[in-house]
Amino acid sequence: MDRSNILETIRMLDEEKLDIRTITMGISLLDCISSNGKEARTRIYDKMMRVSQNLVETSDHIGKKYGIPIINKRLSVTPISLIAQSTGESDYVAFAHTLDQVAKEVGVNFVGGFSALVQKGTMAGDSILMESIPHALAETDFVCSSVNVASTKTGINMDAVSQMGEVIKKTAEATKDRDSIGCAKLVVFANGVDDNPFMAGAYHGVGEEDTVINVGVSGPGVVKAALEKVKGAPFDIVSETVKKTAFKITRMGELVGREVAESLDLPFGIIDLSLAPTPAVGDSVARILEEIGLETVGTHGTTAALAMLNDGVKKGGIMASGRVGGLSGAFIPVSEDEGMIHAVESGRLTFDKLEAMTSVCSVGLDMIAIPGNTSPATIAGIIADEAAIGVINHKTTAVRVIPVIGKKEGEMVEFGGLLGYAPIMGVNPGSSQRFFERGGRIPAPVTSFKN
Repeated sequence: MDRSNILETIRMLDEEKLDIRTITMGISLLDCISSNGKEARTRIYDKMMRVSQNLVETSDHIGKKYGIPIINKRLSVTPISLIAQSTGESDYVAFAHTLDQVAKEVGVNFVGGFSALVQKGTMAGDSILMESIPHALAETDFVCSSVNVASTKTGINMDAVSQMGEVIKKTAEATKDRDSIGCAKLVVFANGVDDNPFMAGAYHGVGEEDTVINVGVSGPGVVKAALEKVKGAPFDIVSETVKKTAFKITRMGELVGREVAESLDLPFGIIDLSLAPTPAVGDSVARILEEIGLETVGTHGTTAALAMLNDGVKKGGIMASGRVGGLSGAFIPVSEDEGMIHAVESGRLTFDKLEAMTSVCSVGLDMIAIPGNTSPATIAGIIADEAAIGVINHKTTAVRVIPVIGKKEGEMVEFGGLLGYAPIMGVNPGSSQRFFERGGRIPAPVTSFKN
């Protein structure tokens, strides 16, 4: 690396908020299955502690070696519904407590995998897990939960979508003394991926290796700084600038991820290059879109600008590494992005426009606070709409909405830390109740047949 590249990297770290957002260790729990719940939880605790006890120390050491901030260290595990079903227990909250205990003792920020995969149908263990989510998230500090309700290959499990509307509302009620923060640790997916290192949606897929290191890199400030140097340039130059910047960020992230994996004597999995913002000024995806030329995010042209940004990030990442995975692209959470927050407060960014933007971004409706009196059927309708976008477009979409009990549209809620703060956004007052009373499954689209 020549002097100019070294100086550029230092500037990206010091001035443009480049960081390794997360080192996530994925752990298979398939060998922990037991017909006895207590025995299964003991096996889970023992295995997780054995393989992850040095994760934080090693990550910190590698981060200091290269002078690169590693913000979060996380664990993800096999979906607990698959592990707990054999126990015959009628409640899985105890499994969440085991995951939380490991997280606290190892020192990680979050553990994901209190999850179920119900895109085509719901087994008994899946239903039990979904019903356990409200208490599990209310009684733990670091556990994250996700449920995959749809895929392009199977269609949309509308019964599960309806159930998750109820679960989200119950989770909000169970944590209403903390502004319903339990919902910030719960995400509903279409086309969820097995190797996602980002929370709250991380889980360790059954096709993955026994234990693996995945890395998530983020750098909205770096991309914005690069675009500031090409003001007024044509769109092909803008796209090329994003691609080249993503290439550099990906190379750095893979270097760190591989060294952490090697130090722990584990295989390196994937690098997820996602422009994941924080509430800090200068670390915003919305400000990138405005740098491209929008007066404010949410105005006409926003979806086109986001599509170009997301595509440039993916192209740069794929060019840089053969291990690009996870979600890789641009995230548009509201509470975690000061530019998005400002656009909502000014009335320029609406719920419906956010939904349109999710058709071209990397995830979906993320960290959006909605009125506490929003009905479960309306929440389910939001999930169904987002799932349809993912299923039809062969992409991952997700919903992480927070009905803040006791608060109304226009009020503000503070979640703290990376979760940020958010204005309560209004939702359509029309009812979706009769829609969900039909039950069943929306079939897979014709484009799913590719064999």
